Amino acid sequence: MDKYGLVGYPLGHSFSRDFFNEKFKNEGIDAEYVNFEIPSIERFPEIITENTNLCGLNVTIPYKEKIIPYMDELSEEARHIGAVNVVRIGMRKGKPYLKGFNSDVIGFTRSIEPLLEPIHRKALILGTGGASKAVRYGLHRLGIETRFVSRNPKEDSLTYPQLTPEIMDEYKVIVNCTPVGMYPHTEECPALPYTAIGRNHLLYDLVYNPEETLFLRKGRKQGTITKNGLEMLILQAYAGWEFWHSED
Repeated sequence: MDKYGLVGYPLGHSFSRDFFNEKFKNEGIDAEYVNFEIPSIERFPEIITENTNLCGLNVTIPYKEKIIPYMDELSEEARHIGAVNVVRIGMRKGKPYLKGFNSDVIGFTRSIEPLLEPIHRKALILGTGGASKAVRYGLHRLGIETRFVSRNPKEDSLTYPQLTPEIMDEYKVIVNCTPVGMYPHTEECPALPYTAIGRNHLLYDLVYNPEETLFLRKGRKQGTITKNGLEMLILQAYAGWEFWHSED
């Protein structure tokens, strides 16, 4: 039986295991999908050596960037983005051969593109991790300028106290790439000046549990368009399956 899995820490919120095991059952695929919850990326090689029937992995927080040194090859998009969330495992010369891909950018761009209007020319990306890099890459492909927003001062990033009403008016798309507001911390939200958000804004949250985060709820009360990360997750899962079975 082939095995697939998810690498991250923690994994209590994981969608992937149920999604893929249901897919395997419905389509009669002789495979299983398991969670590999490791507290340190240094444990990653053990997963490969101890699971000889492993064909592919998904990667989530906090290892999308840290896993890159363990790859034998990167797809062009994964290399440009600097983050990997899909790993295809094959064999070369009797040894496992790992190629890293990024399906986040596919899921994100396909899910947000139908919501975009001509007024949506600039975006604030909340967070600076691996998912944020994929979102930036995707938005640039869609012709949208971006700025990162971080809790701590960083080069080329804004901090939350710097988000004046003028900046909020300039950046009509806001994408939350942080885990703030994720279950069980559902009464938390990014520290934005929500009164400066209006009906021309688009708020997108990569979090999908709860279905409507406090970030989205506050935006909706201001009349904005809102969307959570569930469709992105489903689209990137299908893209990941294609990567696992592609020949490139």
